[in-house]
Amino acid sequence: MENEPTIAQSLDLSGLLCPIPVVKVSKAIKDIAIGEAIEATATDPGVLMDIPAWCKGSGNEMVKMDKEGTTFRFIVRRVK
Repeated sequence: MENEPTIAQSLDLSGLLCPIPVVKVSKAIKDIAIGEAIEATATDPGVLMDIPAWCKGSGNEMVKMDKEGTTFRFIVRRVK
């Protein structure tokens, strides 16, 4: 995979509904170094809009988001 950052932490957010996935990512990103990333899986389709919006608002980078069945996988890189 091109340009994917080092995954410092993985989160399983399956079964959690908005806004909990965003809250957990927001909290976890503070525990990793700038340039590292969080990889997460979630089942709430709300993450398709919520996570990119949070990234834009927080200044972090949405590296990747994809869907496999009913599970969404995304990678967020800490920028600041």
